[in-house]
Amino acid sequence: MIFSLIGLPGSGKSTVGRQLARRLQLPCVDSDHAIEARLGCSIREYFEREGEESFRDVEESVIDELTLNQEGVLSTGGGSVLRPANRKHLRERGKVIYLKSSPDELFRRLRHDVNRPLLQVADPLTRLRDLYAIRDPLYRETAHYVLETGRPSVATLVNMIVMQLELAGALPRKEQ
Repeated sequence: MIFSLIGLPGSGKSTVGRQLARRLQLPCVDSDHAIEARLGCSIREYFEREGEESFRDVEESVIDELTLNQEGVLSTGGGSVLRPANRKHLRERGKVIYLKSSPDELFRRLRHDVNRPLLQVADPLTRLRDLYAIRDPLYRETAHYVLETGRPSVATLVNMIVMQLELAGALPRKEQ
C-alpha cells in the first residue's frame, strides 16, 4: 500500500513522511525530490524559468508514476492536489493523509524560508491564507484521513497516523 501525505507547504509532509516510512519499514519518496531529479535543477529555478503550469505538468507525470508503486510513503508537494488527475491517482491508489495546519501556524514555521517559490511575496501570510482557502477543500476531497498538525511533535504525529491506519485496517494489527 502507498501512503501519501498531502498538505500546505510547511505542514510537515517531508519530515513526517520520513519518520512514518521508518516506523512502517517502508521506502519513502518525496515527490519534490523526484521532480528535481527529473528536471535536473531545483523546483524554484524551474518555476522561475518555465512557470507554474509547466511545473504542474511535470508534477502530474511524476505523481502518476509514484502512485503506481505497490508500497511506500509518498510526501507530495503542497500544490499536488490542484490537478484532478493527481487527486484521483492519490486517492484511488493508496491511503491519503492530510496534514492540516492553519495559515498562521505555517507562517510561524516558514517566515524565514526562502526556498518555497509561492511564498516569495510581499505578504506571505496573506498568500498562505489564500492557498489554504483554495486548497483545503481539495485536500479534504483527496484525503482518507485528516490530522490537525497543531503543535505535536513529529513522533506524536507519526503515532497518530499509525493509530488511524491500524484502526481503519490499513495496516496489519500488531500481536499483543
